[in-house]
Amino acid sequence: MGKSKRIGILTSGGDCSGLNAVIRAVVHCASGKGWEVLGIRQATLGLMARPPQVTKLETEQVDPLLTSGGTMLGTTNKGDPFAFPMTDGSICDRSPEIIAGYHQLGLDALIGIGGDGSLAILRHLAQQGNINLVGIPKTIDNDIGITEHAIGFDTAVNIATEALDRLHFTAASHSRVMILEVMGRDAGHIALAAGIAGGADVILIPEILYSMDDICHHIKHRQEEGKNYCLIIVSEAVRTQEGEIRTLTNRLGQSRYGGIGEYLADQISDRIGAETRVTVLGHIQRGGTASPLDRLVASAFGVAAVNLIEEGKYDYMVAWQNRQVITVPIAEAIAQYRAVNPEDTLVKTARGLGIYLGE
Repeated sequence: MGKSKRIGILTSGGDCSGLNAVIRAVVHCASGKGWEVLGIRQATLGLMARPPQVTKLETEQVDPLLTSGGTMLGTTNKGDPFAFPMTDGSICDRSPEIIAGYHQLGLDALIGIGGDGSLAILRHLAQQGNINLVGIPKTIDNDIGITEHAIGFDTAVNIATEALDRLHFTAASHSRVMILEVMGRDAGHIALAAGIAGGADVILIPEILYSMDDICHHIKHRQEEGKNYCLIIVSEAVRTQEGEIRTLTNRLGQSRYGGIGEYLADQISDRIGAETRVTVLGHIQRGGTASPLDRLVASAFGVAAVNLIEEGKYDYMVAWQNRQVITVPIAEAIAQYRAVNPEDTLVKTARGLGIYLGE
């Protein structure tokens, strides 16, 4: 057995199911090598704190976490450390504090679990502060191009599919058009996959333009065939037919995607008089028990990340391709954004099933 190592692990960005399964796998694999694992709380905020906010992780502590949602370490998706908003309204570069926190803990390496934005920030910190970084991809949007699976996506699809399954019965009972609005910051992977699996009649994603006239024609055609209801699934980032992004703004002036479902409902009701209802899944897609596939991929990623540290192979991210884990430079991994390609297999599948998917 080689020299004992002390490694840190943090989760950054939005939460999702499967993060705890990664943490569990890292602790089990590292403990088997005689290494120490420190869980860093609240992502980089934990390294800013003095003393750094960490928890020593033991196998018996993480064993029950395989199926649990969220992240036991906490996370944040606010506050770029290179331009951190202070309480007095000023902006401060707090990256030196994070770097100092890493070295104060005496870490040999850091495992960062995040999406493309989080991994880009962590890589910048690593380059600036001599941090040995290994990345693990997680995003329910599944839009990191180099990996076929990112942690959290499969669970989100399962939840959206179950919602469609349940909406079928209410839609049929009341002869309604039921609209399900799902997450998808800029990519429609959740809507596309869940729409096919859940038997949607219309799937709308930001990558493919649509026509309200065509949607209404599709609904009317179903009615003429004796099908008295229609299921529509739409990604939150889909624009109105006029090209506008629908957002909701809170009392603090913060905006987020939301409202495209209500827009579609009003349009359909006004045009053809159909009774419509809208369900917005929101953060439900991020929570709950991780799917078996997310647990499997998370476990494989955690073990592979520890093995990279043992090899001294840093500035790399683990990824899933062709039924196995591969490793790629982080810069290469996050450079390839993966939107839905109109020629993708699932797009062709949806069209072949008679689902309206736009023009």
